[in-house]
Amino acid sequence: MSGPEEARRRYPSPPPREEARRRYSSPPPREEARRRYSSPPPREEARRRAEPRTVGLLHPGQMGAAVGAELRRAGHTVLWCPEGRGTETQRRALRADLQATADLHGLLDRADVVLSICPPAAAEDVAGRVAAAGYRGLYVDANAVNPATARRIAAVVSAAGAAAMDGSIIGAPPTAERTVRLYLSGPGAGVATVAELFTGSQVEAVPLGGELGRASALKMAFASFQKASRVLAALAHALADHHGVTEALLAEAQRMPVYILGDRDFLPSVASRAWRWAPELREIAHTLDAAGLPPDLADATATVLERWSDDRDRTDLPVAAVLEHLRR
Repeated sequence: MSGPEEARRRYPSPPPREEARRRYSSPPPREEARRRYSSPPPREEARRRAEPRTVGLLHPGQMGAAVGAELRRAGHTVLWCPEGRGTETQRRALRADLQATADLHGLLDRADVVLSICPPAAAEDVAGRVAAAGYRGLYVDANAVNPATARRIAAVVSAAGAAAMDGSIIGAPPTAERTVRLYLSGPGAGVATVAELFTGSQVEAVPLGGELGRASALKMAFASFQKASRVLAALAHALADHHGVTEALLAEAQRMPVYILGDRDFLPSVASRAWRWAPELREIAHTLDAAGLPPDLADATATVLERWSDDRDRTDLPVAAVLEHLRR
């Protein structure tokens, strides 16, 4: 016997999940969260298809191909450009029923909307090439870029005559059983046009207002936690493996709060203990380094905690004040 089962046998049982939720966090119920932040169309809406449009997809990677497949199921023509793409991209495009064009100009000449879904490092280059080709339709940058980059991209394509939209995708690639959120910010008419494309699909289009960069800001805020927490988990397990305490780590993991990101009200408690936690993180950094593991995240966390040094034992502070103190 090993792993989680062994951990449960050797260490006391953790509190039930429901008790953990009650004790450590009070996230909004799932139905309430869906109501407040997105409005996925009911299944009956799928029958009322939006007016068919032609969408240019740059490019059909894992996420792009899945989003393109949803557009196809919604009745739209989806174009892609094989120029410079690999065989795996071609296979994904074929499975998603996308139409190939001879080159980028051929795609842009036909597309009512261009949807850019590519690695963030390539986002500005893709936008630059679209602008250089003189595209004048609706350009949606749905990449994981920071708000300043999103606004630069919008300025580049707008200068060439296109209407620019800022988008961000949160969630795994959509399937028949799984939805993904496409957050949108920019002029209202553009948001409505893009949202309509996905009527009845597994892509939930969620408007965030008219200010370009808001959708990208949400992606940066969410991904900063989601991705960093996964990396921190990897470091914790590597360190536990190195010292032979993995089973105990797994047992403690079962006791952890369930909704850490959703528990804003707990943040003043974190700030009030930062004076103790920062030195502890420095010790963690030394322990990681001694095990041949990167100490950078632990050191960086200690540096952030030190910004709360004046909040020692101040559990009465409002959340807004605690967050403001991080800006110093």
